[in-house]
Amino acid sequence: MKFKLQILCGDEVAMGPGKADLLEAIRVHHSISAAARVLGMSYRRTWLLVDAMNRCWQGPLVATTPGNQKAGAQLTPLGEMVLAQYRKLQHELEHTGTQRLSPLVDEQLLPAPRPPRHRTKAQDERTAA
Repeated sequence: MKFKLQILCGDEVAMGPGKADLLEAIRVHHSISAAARVLGMSYRRTWLLVDAMNRCWQGPLVATTPGNQKAGAQLTPLGEMVLAQYRKLQHELEHTGTQRLSPLVDEQLLPAPRPPRHRTKAQDERTAA
């Protein structure tokens, strides 16, 4: 069983599992480009995710230093707090959700979806008539 926790800001995902992974990579590598490499993402995609996060919260989650100066990127105190609270909530959801949904999933959910039913054009036309 797998849960995907997303926190929305309007239509934008302010925090989700991928963005949390990105914040952790930035924390370790102090660089958006290094985080992108580690996560197998383009620099542009990574920068767009950071920008989206920074626009969704009361303050930025990632602070950047332009150019090749000492520290390229680091989490702000707000970024550290949001990441910690998100990971805590994610862990609680997985634990509680698994307990609550296990009876439903174990008894009713198929291991994989059935194949789609392929209908002919003639069958579709008869159904529509």
